[in-house]
Amino acid sequence: MSRGAGEVNSAAQIAAAREGGKVLAGILRAVHARSQPGTNELAIDAWVAKEIVRCGAEISYKEVDFPGAVCISVNDELIHGAPKDYVYREGDKVSYDLTITYHGMHIDAAFSMIIGQEEPSGAKGRLLKITENALRAGIAEVKAGSHTGDIGSAVEKVLKAGKLGIIRDYIGHGIGTKMHQAPDIPNYGRRGTGEELQVGELICIEPMASLGKEKTEVNQEDGWTVSLKDGSIGAHFEHTVLVLPDGYEVLTEGAF
Repeated sequence: MSRGAGEVNSAAQIAAAREGGKVLAGILRAVHARSQPGTNELAIDAWVAKEIVRCGAEISYKEVDFPGAVCISVNDELIHGAPKDYVYREGDKVSYDLTITYHGMHIDAAFSMIIGQEEPSGAKGRLLKITENALRAGIAEVKAGSHTGDIGSAVEKVLKAGKLGIIRDYIGHGIGTKMHQAPDIPNYGRRGTGEELQVGELICIEPMASLGKEKTEVNQEDGWTVSLKDGSIGAHFEHTVLVLPDGYEVLTEGAF
């Protein structure tokens, strides 16, 4: 493998990742259903922590001393939101990002939703739809021999066409025996550049976009929550994807 390339996983590791993907998808579907006006972030986090263990998995974020089992980012908060004592209100944008460990393999997925709106409309609805479309465009580029720049270029094209702010401070990544590993998967780039994908790699493609500008800042009080500097609304969607000889398999399909 070239320098910076990701980890080629064994058949047993891929089987574990597949099962873990199903577990994670089921947890996130339940989180979506539980996220209603009046729901408390801490209550969601506590339920997720218990559900991860009940499903025979482990809370991956303990590895980095994150203060919760799931990242919860509301409105201008973009990613890495530390769960807090906030009660959801109708129209809030909420993004969930969850990583679990299943039989030694890490699995990761994220989605954004609007509280109290099954089919969001207006600017927030457009933001969510375009960002998820960008994720799908990036996934469609995945196969052995493709480059990370192919993925980034496809994501960037969709976000630019939608006139959204493209977050560059944070990117996608490889995953497997570690939560974050090579290769880097930016949400921008040029075709034919970057690392070449290998059969058996697991990668996380995760477009992040805003209704305003792209600049971010980290909350100095909790040291984790990343917000948009201009106070605009951000969205985040992510899947864990297995690289196949002639395509891909989305291991966390059905999470949103």
